[in-house]
Amino acid sequence: MADTPASVWRNPIHFVAFGFGSGASPKAPGTVGTLAAIPFYLLLQYLPLANYLLVVLVAFVVGCWLCEITSRDIGVHDHGGIVWDEFVGFWITMIAAPPGWLWIVIGFGLFRFFDILKPWPIRWLDKKVGGGFGIMIDDVLAGLFALVVMQLLHLWLV
Repeated sequence: MADTPASVWRNPIHFVAFGFGSGASPKAPGTVGTLAAIPFYLLLQYLPLANYLLVVLVAFVVGCWLCEITSRDIGVHDHGGIVWDEFVGFWITMIAAPPGWLWIVIGFGLFRFFDILKPWPIRWLDKKVGGGFGIMIDDVLAGLFALVVMQLLHLWLV
């Protein structure tokens, strides 16, 4: 991963795009960024579903802008430290998730699995779509894949 730009600590847009600094982790910034999304999820999980979905939608739209500005400013498309997309992807995974830490851990594992593996069409989108939307969309899809698997697991286990 490229070094963390100093602007992450000075520029609030870069700071948020870097997951409030979590993406500055020298090892596994995507995983650390996803871990940093959990405390926010712990607050969001109590929202009515419609409100939760609205927050995720706004986080996606704002994220496209944050990631576009940050990647342009630092001169690196999809710098490994830009992890706002992991935040949103994890929150998508957790839509209507069953309560409890077990499901948070399962959601975390499933999201990281799909985000790292990038099965088709995630890998294709990651390579072909640019800009802030391109940075966000592969994690959105990884989150949707993980959401479907988690909901199927819940149906199967309950």
